[in-house]
Amino acid sequence: MKIKKPLTPFPSVGYYGPTYFCDRKKETETLIGNINGGQSTTLVSIRRLGKTGLIEHVRHKLSKKMICIYADILPTENSVDFLNALATAIVNSIPEKTGIGTKIWNFIKSLRPVITFDALSGEPNVSFNIQPNESEHQIESLFSFLEKQEKRVLFAIDEFQQILNYPEKNVEAWLRKIIQQLKNVVFIFSGSQQHLMSDMFSNPSKPFFRSTLFMQLDKIELESYKKFILKKFAEKDKEISKNIVIEILNWTNIHTYYVQLLCNRVYINSGKEITSEIWHNEALKLLKEQEYVFYSYRDILTKQQWKLLKSIAAEGKSYAPTSKEFVQKHLLGSPATVIRSINSLQKKRLVFSQYDNSGTIYYSVYDVLFQRWIQNQ
Repeated sequence: MKIKKPLTPFPSVGYYGPTYFCDRKKETETLIGNINGGQSTTLVSIRRLGKTGLIEHVRHKLSKKMICIYADILPTENSVDFLNALATAIVNSIPEKTGIGTKIWNFIKSLRPVITFDALSGEPNVSFNIQPNESEHQIESLFSFLEKQEKRVLFAIDEFQQILNYPEKNVEAWLRKIIQQLKNVVFIFSGSQQHLMSDMFSNPSKPFFRSTLFMQLDKIELESYKKFILKKFAEKDKEISKNIVIEILNWTNIHTYYVQLLCNRVYINSGKEITSEIWHNEALKLLKEQEYVFYSYRDILTKQQWKLLKSIAAEGKSYAPTSKEFVQKHLLGSPATVIRSINSLQKKRLVFSQYDNSGTIYYSVYDVLFQRWIQNQ
């Protein structure tokens, strides 16, 4: 399948091939090495750091020798939704008019689903009109079919922790039982709720314990990203200095989505020379455009949660939010109140916790634009 060309050298959504993909050489080599060795991988990171892009990059590199399938199960709410997502991913990953594609389509149709086509994209959607207790058998049939193919299969399931929210009991257990029998299918289980993913695959009491190798996706190194950005601007005869690129990377916390977003805006709204004033103006525009989102945070949070969210944003990284110094500095009440607020903010996915290079945990706000907006107040 031919990959479309992006409108700018800095797409913030989607994968457009190796030309527009920055670095991740070590991560790509590790994932491909795991796959070639028949080892499944658990891939975790905070949101919008590039997990899906990395998976698509690996799929691109392996697509000629493997059947590569990708399914995002975040929208799913139960095991039937999960079945529908897997089946839809399978038929969308292999063209129907190929030899393997014909076999797959005929098999899917033999399960008697309802197949519709998206009015805009033309892509098929598969749905089964069955009871939840029937989904296990159908999912087993799908994987059993893939297991019998001559080509090896890579199946990437994104936001895998979503299965923990299904109302059916023992989903982890029966899914693990199905998967552990497969020898021709290797998996990438990715997720952005790191504590849940870690518990699923490292807790001895859980079915998926030690069933995969583990990869934590970190930010792209500043030097690599700097070279990539300089190259992309230069290819379009736009002049930008190394210092300005570093300013952009520091302002966006080298967080992939926000780097791409700001560079995209700077590219579109600049002439041949990019100055500090140009990128500053674009950054301020982004903050102004998102103000309604930032105020909406306030509407869904308690007063104490809102104060804590603003306090963490103001600090950038908060290593001890329950400390006496932090609590008093930001007038947050008591450490117990802060703990309750942090737990709530993490559940709402407004704040995340992470270990730094020294192994010390810190808390930060997911939304880099919100962090900068607070700091500009």
